[in-house]
Amino acid sequence: GKSLRLKQQYFFVSATIQSIATKHLDTYGTLKNFHEKNVIQINDTHPALVVPELMRIFIDEAGMSWDEAWEITTRSVAYTNHTVLAEALERWPQSLMSSLLPRVWQIIQEISDRWQKKVDEFYHDPAKTASMAIIWDGEVRMANLCVAACQAVNGVSALHSDILKRDVFHDAFLHTPSKFTNVTNG
Repeated sequence: GKSLRLKQQYFFVSATIQSIATKHLDTYGTLKNFHEKNVIQINDTHPALVVPELMRIFIDEAGMSWDEAWEITTRSVAYTNHTVLAEALERWPQSLMSSLLPRVWQIIQEISDRWQKKVDEFYHDPAKTASMAIIWDGEVRMANLCVAACQAVNGVSALHSDILKRDVFHDAFLHTPSKFTNVTNG
Protein backbone atom coordinates (compact mmCIF):
# COMPACT_ATOMS: atom_id res chain seq x y z
CA GLY A 1 0.00 0.00 0.00
CA LYS A 2 2.74 2.50 0.87
CA SER A 3 4.56 1.89 -2.39
CA LEU A 4 1.44 2.60 -4.43
CA ARG A 5 0.65 5.70 -2.40
CA LEU A 6 4.15 7.14 -2.86
CA LYS A 7 3.97 6.41 -6.61
CA GLN A 8 0.60 8.16 -6.81
CA GLN A 9 1.80 11.19 -4.89
CA TYR A 10 4.85 11.55 -7.07
CA PHE A 11 2.88 11.02 -10.29
CA PHE A 12 0.40 13.79 -9.49
CA VAL A 13 3.06 16.18 -8.19
CA SER A 14 5.40 15.57 -11.11
CA ALA A 15 2.66 15.92 -13.74
CA THR A 16 1.44 19.16 -12.16
CA ILE A 17 4.89 20.71 -11.74
CA GLN A 18 5.97 19.70 -15.24
CA SER A 19 2.81 21.29 -16.63
CA ILE A 20 3.37 24.53 -14.69
CA ALA A 21 7.04 24.66 -15.69
CA THR A 22 6.25 23.99 -19.37
CA LYS A 23 3.59 26.71 -19.48
CA HIS A 24 5.93 29.10 -17.70
CA LEU A 25 8.77 28.32 -20.11
CA ASP A 26 6.46 28.74 -23.11
CA THR A 27 5.32 32.13 -21.80
CA TYR A 28 8.58 33.60 -20.50
CA GLY A 29 11.31 31.60 -22.27
CA THR A 30 13.15 30.93 -19.01
CA LEU A 31 12.61 29.33 -15.61
CA LYS A 32 14.91 31.82 -13.89
CA ASN A 33 11.90 34.03 -13.08
CA PHE A 34 9.64 31.13 -12.05
CA HIS A 35 9.33 32.41 -8.46
CA GLU A 36 8.20 35.82 -9.70
CA LYS A 37 5.19 34.35 -11.48
CA ASN A 38 4.29 31.23 -9.46
CA VAL A 39 3.62 30.24 -5.87
CA ILE A 40 2.78 26.63 -5.17
CA GLN A 41 0.84 25.96 -1.99
CA ILE A 42 1.73 22.63 -0.40
CA ASN A 43 -1.55 21.79 1.29
CA ASP A 44 -0.52 19.28 3.97
CA THR A 45 2.45 16.98 3.36
CA HIS A 46 0.96 14.82 0.58
CA PRO A 47 2.27 17.11 -2.21
CA ALA A 48 5.60 17.80 -0.44
CA LEU A 49 7.44 16.09 -3.28
CA VAL A 50 6.91 19.39 -5.11
CA VAL A 51 10.15 20.57 -3.50
CA PRO A 52 12.54 17.94 -4.88
CA GLU A 53 10.62 17.79 -8.16
CA LEU A 54 11.10 21.53 -8.73
CA MET A 55 14.78 21.11 -7.90
CA ARG A 56 15.03 18.20 -10.35
CA ILE A 57 13.48 20.25 -13.15
CA PHE A 58 15.60 23.33 -12.45
CA ILE A 59 18.86 21.37 -12.17
CA ASP A 60 18.43 18.46 -14.58
CA GLU A 61 16.28 20.06 -17.26
CA ALA A 62 17.08 23.78 -17.01
CA GLY A 63 20.77 23.33 -16.16
CA MET A 64 20.76 25.56 -13.08
CA SER A 65 23.29 25.29 -10.28
CA TRP A 66 22.11 23.88 -6.97
CA ASP A 67 22.13 27.28 -5.29
CA GLU A 68 20.17 28.99 -8.05
CA ALA A 69 17.61 26.17 -8.17
CA TRP A 70 17.24 26.25 -4.37
CA GLU A 71 16.75 30.02 -4.32
CA ILE A 72 13.97 29.80 -6.92
CA THR A 73 12.37 26.75 -5.32
CA THR A 74 12.28 28.23 -1.83
CA ARG A 75 10.74 31.42 -3.15
CA SER A 76 8.10 29.41 -5.05
CA VAL A 77 6.61 27.18 -2.35
CA ALA A 78 4.54 27.69 0.80
CA TYR A 79 3.19 25.10 3.26
CA THR A 80 -0.07 24.76 5.14
CA ASN A 81 0.13 22.18 7.91
CA HIS A 82 -3.08 20.31 8.74
CA THR A 83 -2.15 18.34 11.84
CA VAL A 84 -0.56 19.04 15.19
CA LEU A 85 -0.12 15.37 16.03
CA ALA A 86 3.48 14.32 15.49
CA GLU A 87 2.44 10.75 14.71
CA ALA A 88 0.18 12.00 11.91
CA LEU A 89 2.93 13.92 10.10
CA GLU A 90 3.77 12.03 6.93
CA ARG A 91 6.98 10.00 6.94
CA TRP A 92 8.29 7.66 4.27
CA PRO A 93 10.72 4.78 4.73
CA GLN A 94 14.08 5.81 3.38
CA SER A 95 14.44 2.47 1.58
CA LEU A 96 11.14 2.96 -0.25
CA MET A 97 11.97 6.50 -1.30
CA SER A 98 15.44 5.56 -2.55
CA SER A 99 14.24 2.53 -4.52
CA LEU A 100 11.15 4.09 -6.13
CA LEU A 101 12.44 7.62 -6.76
CA PRO A 102 16.25 7.46 -6.97
CA ARG A 103 16.82 10.96 -8.42
CA VAL A 104 14.31 12.57 -6.08
CA TRP A 105 15.97 10.68 -3.23
CA GLN A 106 19.38 12.13 -4.18
CA ILE A 107 17.92 15.62 -4.12
CA ILE A 108 16.19 15.05 -0.77
CA GLN A 109 19.50 13.80 0.65
CA GLU A 110 21.26 17.00 -0.45
CA ILE A 111 18.47 19.20 0.93
CA SER A 112 18.60 17.24 4.18
CA ASP A 113 22.39 17.50 4.50
CA ARG A 114 22.36 21.26 3.92
CA TRP A 115 19.39 21.82 6.28
CA GLN A 116 20.94 19.68 9.01
CA LYS A 117 24.20 21.63 8.73
CA LYS A 118 22.30 24.92 9.20
CA VAL A 119 20.43 23.52 12.19
CA ASP A 120 23.68 22.19 13.71
CA GLU A 121 25.36 25.56 13.26
CA PHE A 122 22.40 27.41 14.77
CA TYR A 123 21.67 25.18 17.78
CA HIS A 124 24.76 23.04 18.46
CA ASP A 125 22.29 20.59 20.03
CA PRO A 126 21.99 17.01 18.71
CA ALA A 127 18.46 16.64 20.13
CA LYS A 128 17.22 19.67 18.20
CA THR A 129 18.99 18.47 15.07
CA ALA A 130 17.27 15.10 15.42
CA SER A 131 13.82 16.65 15.83
CA MET A 132 14.24 19.00 12.86
CA ALA A 133 16.02 16.56 10.52
CA ILE A 134 14.47 15.71 7.17
CA ILE A 135 16.09 12.28 7.04
CA TRP A 136 16.45 10.56 10.39
CA ASP A 137 16.31 7.03 11.72
CA GLY A 138 15.51 5.49 8.33
CA GLU A 139 12.64 7.88 7.56
CA VAL A 140 12.05 10.88 5.33
CA ARG A 141 10.02 13.44 7.25
CA MET A 142 7.90 15.34 4.77
CA ALA A 143 6.74 18.08 7.16
CA ASN A 144 10.36 18.89 8.01
CA LEU A 145 11.13 19.02 4.28
CA CYS A 146 8.34 21.58 3.89
CA VAL A 147 9.54 23.65 6.84
CA ALA A 148 13.10 23.65 5.48
CA ALA A 149 12.11 24.59 1.92
CA CYS A 150 9.01 26.75 2.06
CA GLN A 151 8.94 30.54 2.16
CA ALA A 152 5.93 30.45 4.50
CA VAL A 153 4.46 27.96 6.98
CA ASN A 154 0.99 28.27 8.46
CA GLY A 155 -1.78 26.29 10.09
CA VAL A 156 -5.44 26.12 9.14
CA SER A 157 -6.47 28.67 11.78
CA ALA A 158 -4.84 31.24 14.04
CA LEU A 159 -4.97 28.80 16.95
CA HIS A 160 -3.43 26.04 14.83
CA SER A 161 -0.67 28.36 13.58
CA ASP A 162 0.11 29.28 17.20
CA ILE A 163 0.36 25.58 18.14
CA LEU A 164 2.77 25.01 15.25
CA LYS A 165 5.01 27.81 16.51
CA ARG A 166 4.71 26.87 20.18
CA ASP A 167 4.87 23.06 19.92
CA VAL A 168 5.02 21.15 16.63
CA PHE A 169 7.72 23.20 14.89
CA HIS A 170 8.93 25.22 17.87
CA ASP A 171 12.65 24.75 17.17
CA ALA A 172 12.18 25.60 13.49
CA PHE A 173 10.15 28.66 14.49
CA LEU A 174 13.01 29.89 16.70
CA HIS A 175 15.43 29.21 13.83
CA THR A 176 13.39 31.10 11.18
CA PRO A 177 10.50 32.98 12.82
CA SER A 178 9.75 35.16 9.78
CA LYS A 179 8.74 32.03 7.87
CA PHE A 180 5.84 31.26 10.23
CA THR A 181 2.60 33.14 9.68
CA ASN A 182 -1.12 32.66 9.87
CA VAL A 183 -3.19 32.56 6.71
CA THR A 184 -6.64 31.06 6.66
CA ASN A 185 -9.20 30.73 3.92
CA GLY A 186 -12.22 31.63 6.05
